[in-house]
Amino acid sequence: MKKAFTILSMVIFGGMLVYNCEPDPDSLGEQLFLDGATEGHEVPYDVIAYNIDNNDSIRSDASKLGLATLGAFTESQFGMQKAAYYTQLRLPAYDPDFGGSAEVDSVVLVIKPLYASDSLTTTTDENYIYPDGSVPAKKIINRYPATKYGRTKLNGGNLTVNVQEVTEFLNGYTDIAYSNKAYLANQLLGSKVFNGYVNSVAITKDSDNSSLFTSDVGFRIPLSATFFKSKIIDKKGQPELKDVSNFIRYFRGLKISVTDMDGYLVQFSPSTVELIMYYKSLDTGATAKTQKKYAFSVGNGNVHVGNYVYDRSDSALETASTGNPTGDTKLFAQAMGGNSIGIKFPVATIEALKTLYQKNKAAIISAKIRMYTDKDAWKSHLKKPTILTIVQKDIDRKTDPSNPKETTNFTNDLLALVTTPNFAYIKAYDLDKNPAYYDFTVTQSLKDIVESPESGVEYYKDKYFKIDMGNFLQSSTGSTLAGYQFTSRNFSLDRAVFIGSDTGNSDKIQLRVTYGTK
Repeated sequence: MKKAFTILSMVIFGGMLVYNCEPDPDSLGEQLFLDGATEGHEVPYDVIAYNIDNNDSIRSDASKLGLATLGAFTESQFGMQKAAYYTQLRLPAYDPDFGGSAEVDSVVLVIKPLYASDSLTTTTDENYIYPDGSVPAKKIINRYPATKYGRTKLNGGNLTVNVQEVTEFLNGYTDIAYSNKAYLANQLLGSKVFNGYVNSVAITKDSDNSSLFTSDVGFRIPLSATFFKSKIIDKKGQPELKDVSNFIRYFRGLKISVTDMDGYLVQFSPSTVELIMYYKSLDTGATAKTQKKYAFSVGNGNVHVGNYVYDRSDSALETASTGNPTGDTKLFAQAMGGNSIGIKFPVATIEALKTLYQKNKAAIISAKIRMYTDKDAWKSHLKKPTILTIVQKDIDRKTDPSNPKETTNFTNDLLALVTTPNFAYIKAYDLDKNPAYYDFTVTQSLKDIVESPESGVEYYKDKYFKIDMGNFLQSSTGSTLAGYQFTSRNFSLDRAVFIGSDTGNSDKIQLRVTYGTK
């Protein structure tokens, strides 16, 4: 499970490198140092950094939902976040035959939260009696701590998980869905307390050591056998079970949520969710019922939607400034629909660099945007993010002057240096300290503005960078990025408070330019 998440989240390009020393000039300008041809100078310049309010909403349909999130968490800077999950289910084959006189013994929904595979506790019951036939057996339970984000010890580490029937159509698999949409769900099908751990179970018969039952690592929630008897078994031969179109409008899906308003968040892959119905029925010509297992299709090919609810009341974010034209003093970045960060180069900064370039023949060797976490606001126990995304924005006024449109792309640096060994568009420093800081490489993006033959503010006034929590995702081949629009922001748990354009703070966000003159 942990490995699957790593594959989803990682970016290759020399990797995300963490250093604890000052960075070297990037490869765009490193040749200027050869043979002592250039003397380098690093100079800080102001930038305009501001909060971008995303209205606490983001796409969270199956195409964007690399991981599903469940739980609730409250803290002072960002307020309360609560996450639930909707999923369709389908029959493995339509118009099923459950046999004669079928009766449901039990139904279980299995979710498989990410967990620490290296923290194992094993419990063995040598005197276990397997209930189906009262068979003497041995039961082995392997227990692992789930990976949690938030207040993991609150309420003894317990979350109450509910499973409900969805009564509103979830649309089709390829349809777009947003995280702030709550679908109707009423009847409670099952509830169980999650204690923060996941288990695997193996039951073997004492007499010959043969397997009676096994389960993968996960969290198993018992659901109503009566409901599935009437909803599924009793509909044998009826139109509701004849084809997929009828079925997903008849049984519209499941909602998995928690009743708690504080605690922690856990994540699991939607493709690994299981729904299993155990029942007995008569086979043709038989006189005794036999035990059977029916596994619904809940993973790939179904609609999956993440539902994220926020309450910013009494949080620092509630009263924080947003979109200030001169910059916001504190920057609040949160994935899953929370704030983004915008960064623009002020006119004074660009004009100063243009003067250096045109009059002093100075060459830009390296340019980084350096951003510090707020050492007072973000000193909580929560881990600091190891990586963020940055894209380049502009407004295209030439293609259709009457209808200018905003454009988005990877930064020019990432596009130019994609094949350069050990290039990282972001480097994080002092993640185990307070504050931590991050350097974003913007050398080529800045050079393109400063060294452009086009002059005047009109050329660069619409250009800005957008920074988000999360990571760029790889393409299916694993050798390139899928695109600037494919990131883990839709399901990343990360958040942090940074120092913005605060003139009175030594850790304010800055553009740090290394230039050389002969």
